Amino acid sequence: MAFLEDKNHTAVTEFILLGLTDDPVLRVILFTIILCIYLVTVSGNLSTILLIIVSSQLHHPMYFFLSHLATVDIGISSSVTPNMLVNFLVMQNAISYLGCGIQLSSAAFFGACECFLLAAMAYDRFMAICNPLLYSTKMSSQVCVQLVLGSYLGGFLNASSFIFCFFSLSFCGQNRVNGFFCDFAPLVELSCSDVSVSRVVISFSAGSVTMITVFVIAISYSYILITILKMRSTEGRHKAFSTCTSHLTAVMLFYGTVAFIYVMPKSSYSMDQNKVVSVFYMVLVPMLNPLIYSLKNKEIKGALKRQFSKKILS
Repeated sequence: MAFLEDKNHTAVTEFILLGLTDDPVLRVILFTIILCIYLVTVSGNLSTILLIIVSSQLHHPMYFFLSHLATVDIGISSSVTPNMLVNFLVMQNAISYLGCGIQLSSAAFFGACECFLLAAMAYDRFMAICNPLLYSTKMSSQVCVQLVLGSYLGGFLNASSFIFCFFSLSFCGQNRVNGFFCDFAPLVELSCSDVSVSRVVISFSAGSVTMITVFVIAISYSYILITILKMRSTEGRHKAFSTCTSHLTAVMLFYGTVAFIYVMPKSSYSMDQNKVVSVFYMVLVPMLNPLIYSLKNKEIKGALKRQFSKKILS
């Protein structure tokens, strides 16, 4: 049952996700495309994790963070994509009240973890380029583990604020969510309770995550740029910059799409545009990250070649 009768109102027990389109032909096309993207996302990120584990040449802080970034990318995609695929196959995709809360909190958790891990990776590049003599001390295994645990803690705190606000909302009959997953914005539109406090809490939580991580990334790369410009050797400049290109590309892809959704004025784009951009950073970006790092990183390409050579020789 979608509703439970109360003394004063009808309480919602499940939500209907409207998805991306009602066109049956387009549904089949999108199902095929997104299924392929999801399979590439999972296999690509799992391959990255396994390659980093088995290759001793990749047992460095940068790749330690990258392995956790790959784990988080699988989590981001898996929190929404399987349910989206179901949505393409059924006429009316229902998700339970509890399931909706779990999906919302998992997306908030992994999204915040991605932000903090990208910031940790920027700090790692800052230490490697600006303080090479202190790098092994400042980026010890213990420090790396603390930074990763801090990233997961930040994700947990962000997810806690989302789940707290979700369960504080009341839904009195309207249960059709204009989206392909339980995002907070369309859920707020359905609520029949006062949402002013929830809006403030979510804005503060998501805004804090974004501002802190963007600040760390911006400061780190400001110092990196200054250090690179001071280098006299052209080869040294190129080598230093090449270690940052993959990370910078990943940062611009992720924060660029997030900024479009949460920074652009609401009147300047429709909900349909919002859904398309959400697909990009929830589904496409997790697939692109392992491709970016494997195509632009010589050490990863070298490790791949060595592993393939071992397989052939064995």
